[in-house]
Amino acid sequence: MILIDSSVWIDYFNGLDTPQTSKLDMLLGVEPLGIGDLILIEVLQGFRIDKDYETAKQLLTSLSIFNMLNMEIAIKSVDNFRHLRKRGITIRKTVDTIIATFCIEEKYPLLFSDRDFLPFAEYLGLHAVTTNT
Repeated sequence: MILIDSSVWIDYFNGLDTPQTSKLDMLLGVEPLGIGDLILIEVLQGFRIDKDYETAKQLLTSLSIFNMLNMEIAIKSVDNFRHLRKRGITIRKTVDTIIATFCIEEKYPLLFSDRDFLPFAEYLGLHAVTTNT
């Protein structure tokens, strides 16, 4: 199971050709893909056109959807945030800390393009999906 971050889905639905969207194209229908409830919110709330929203909702809800936050993940997310802050790294969005921590704890690789995930991969064991084809 590979989780796909909103940073990739947003580029994908906007038709951007990036290494991450190309990797997503390659994985769709081939590998089991998942999405977190928080990621689902981030992606779907950005749609302005109802038809596009419905199309994206249908695709995204066909994936495995995970509830990403509970007390254990909340506390571990704080610990991870504090660990990185002590190294001089401040993560810009709390939701990214939760997503990264969930993936680390559940051992799910994450496909992302948001640079805030890089310290989680470098220092905390987040498995980043490579875009090398």
